[in-house]
Amino acid sequence: MAKRILHNLTDSPQEKAERERAEREQAERELIAKERLRLQTLPRYVETETNLPGFKVKIPDGPSFLASWMEIFDREIYKFKTENNSPRILDCGANVGVSCIFFKKFYPQARITAFEPDLKIANYLQHNLESAGIKDIELIKKAVWSSETTLHFHSEGSDGGRIEALPGGRKIEVQTVRLRDYLNENIDLLKIDIEGAETDVMRDVAPQLQNVRNLFVEYHSFANIPQTLDELLGIIKRAGFRFHLQPVHAFSQPLFKVDEYMGMDLQLNIFGCR
Repeated sequence: MAKRILHNLTDSPQEKAERERAEREQAERELIAKERLRLQTLPRYVETETNLPGFKVKIPDGPSFLASWMEIFDREIYKFKTENNSPRILDCGANVGVSCIFFKKFYPQARITAFEPDLKIANYLQHNLESAGIKDIELIKKAVWSSETTLHFHSEGSDGGRIEALPGGRKIEVQTVRLRDYLNENIDLLKIDIEGAETDVMRDVAPQLQNVRNLFVEYHSFANIPQTLDELLGIIKRAGFRFHLQPVHAFSQPLFKVDEYMGMDLQLNIFGCR
């Protein structure tokens, strides 16, 4: 306290302003760290609100939201170079909106179509976009697929909803759109995070990938289903991309014991660059 009083007496106006700014930034960092810890330690599937983006958003699950936030905002995995002032982005598997918020922060004039089939999760997404004051994103509450149809869907409750049904959870029917129909124009970023349906969809859109400049696909390998990573990478390579791979979860000692997460024995972020 005495040190602070001494500063107040001896600081120039400029030094005082700089010190106060540093104190505000430190206080903000401490609040963010506290909020991250709260989200991390919340029980799974408990609805809460958070001001982590700088405004209030509503989320169905704290730990999964924090994991997405760290990957998207801390690591900036969706950041891409573009000379287009209004880049075209297709966000397949937009979940509660973390990716959309990121895109609008870094590319304010981006023309975004966001797909989210789970109506419960899509309502969180819509609420959060409105809370952020984002009004120009096209939200399609359907799944991307290789045709227009109705499919059975496993609603996991946070970020793990998928077409392949799993024990437990909520079983619903969802409408689908054919992603191929949205690729008849230049796409600056195609982001696909659709929990296991990626190879089926990529197989169908392969001829249109020539219109895509930047590609992100999250690959999901389920322990009881044949892997399709080789086919997926082949599609990406034949489309003219150079791919880069990053593990989502580091499953340890696979030659000794394969650990699984929600039925998956491997998750990879695949980046396609030209």
